[in-house]
Amino acid sequence: MHVHVYCGDGEAKFWLEPDIELARNSRLSRSQIKEIEQIIEEHYDELERAWEEHFPD
Repeated sequence: MHVHVYCGDGEAKFWLEPDIELARNSRLSRSQIKEIEQIIEEHYDELERAWEEHFPD
């Protein structure tokens, strides 16, 4: 599982399994990456559910 994050400053991709981990970063600052990672942690269950609904296999 992974998520893509897009904003006006750049974009990033995070793996969600086996652990939340930055896979790619394009033009986002360290503080932005940390903030995004925190949001992912707070909403992990929702992200996992959405992934499973979108990719049921």
